[in-house]
Amino acid sequence: MTRISSSAFVAVFLLAVPCLHGQASPATIAGEIGKLRSLPDQERPAATIKAANEIGSLPPGMNKVELADKVSQRVTEGDQGRGALQAVADALSKALAESPLRIRGSEPPQPYMDLARLARYEHVTVSLDDPVYKKAVDILAANEADIAKADFTLEDLNNKKWTLSELRGKIVLVNFWATWCPPCRAEMPNLDDLYTHYQNEGLVILSITDENPSTVNSFLEGKNYHPPVLIDSDRAVNSRFHVEGIPQTFVFDRDGKLTGIAIDQSTQSQFLALLTQAGLKPQ
Repeated sequence: MTRISSSAFVAVFLLAVPCLHGQASPATIAGEIGKLRSLPDQERPAATIKAANEIGSLPPGMNKVELADKVSQRVTEGDQGRGALQAVADALSKALAESPLRIRGSEPPQPYMDLARLARYEHVTVSLDDPVYKKAVDILAANEADIAKADFTLEDLNNKKWTLSELRGKIVLVNFWATWCPPCRAEMPNLDDLYTHYQNEGLVILSITDENPSTVNSFLEGKNYHPPVLIDSDRAVNSRFHVEGIPQTFVFDRDGKLTGIAIDQSTQSQFLALLTQAGLKPQ
């Protein structure tokens, strides 16, 4: 996931932690995490699990929390499988159990929110017994209730207005993205294929960005991307959907009920699973 805004909770000095002989250093692990996006899809799960296990072996401290949180934001990009997701959740849970963070303001620090997202939307097992984590879980549930009631009207690049509540009878996939976001760009061909294949069966895909229309038009030139692209210039809809990182996807069934959420880059099979839950019948 690419963060739109980050919460500064602790300064991290990767070289400050001594390592045992044979143990990967924080700097080495950070380098491994930084390379995950460049790996072939078939190699990423094993590399992610390796990084998570190395993080789990680090001594307690903020370096460990930061690295565990960073890899938690990479494991949800694409379909890396249950093993990678659980290994990352275990590493982050362990890091937070060893080095709890305080709430600053009204919302838990980002690592707790990221762990709660893994539990709620990727269905991993989290055993962390921490009131801050429980608060993060409650916030996600409250946000989801807001999103289920959300409505909006936005214009697309052709100045056509789209209103979510007027699309009842359709299955609607709302995708938040940006031209500068690598995971967003990676999933666009999957969205385009789904839209062109299932449009006649009542599927609507709305791609929402807060960027300048000229920037978006320049990016899309020659790409033959078919779903309507809507401009949320003041980020009001992003805020209504509690979008803090992109891509994020929300699926509504024909009755307008929120039936699925994807918190990061999805594969075509992952999108199809969400759409099937909403009543689409893949062919």
